[in-house]
Amino acid sequence: MKQSLGAKTLLFPTPVLMVGTYDQAGKPNLMTAAWGGICCSDPPCVTVSLRKSRYSYDSIVERKAFTVGIANEAKMTEADYAGIASGRNVDKFAVTGLTPVRSELVDAPYAAEFPLVLECRLLHTLEIGIHTQFIGEIVDVKADRDTLSDDDLPDILKLKPLVFDTAHKGYHSVGPLLGKAFSIGKKLL
Repeated sequence: MKQSLGAKTLLFPTPVLMVGTYDQAGKPNLMTAAWGGICCSDPPCVTVSLRKSRYSYDSIVERKAFTVGIANEAKMTEADYAGIASGRNVDKFAVTGLTPVRSELVDAPYAAEFPLVLECRLLHTLEIGIHTQFIGEIVDVKADRDTLSDDDLPDILKLKPLVFDTAHKGYHSVGPLLGKAFSIGKKLL
């Protein structure tokens, strides 16, 4: 029998996303977000949800752009720091030693050290309770060559992305392939 846990933000896994923006002065900033993911295939879009109080909020609204980097095991400490420090008070790139890279396609930076980056132009905003959901159209995906498979697509085991446990506030990694999507279930057709 299942036990009721009430209305909570319990969804597993949740990605650890590194949202890159420029502030009004043009200073690059990076924040960690767990409320986000792919939301449309055509056009390709990703969503991130932020509170209005977050420093990155106004930057996304004003510049109509943001980047989404995939946090990985190698940069877990830096990713966590970017989620607990505010860009209002510190230069997160300087503190973490991460390298800001100016996107050539959107008005937002990304950290060179994160292996996969989505460059997004703001498409829609939706007010939802204490968060605003930003939907960004993905105009390009950039990946470190050493994280790609033979088919030139990202390999999840090479990326080593962090996933966030919303219940216990912990970071986890991904495991090996268990089955091929859109295939393994065919035996039940």
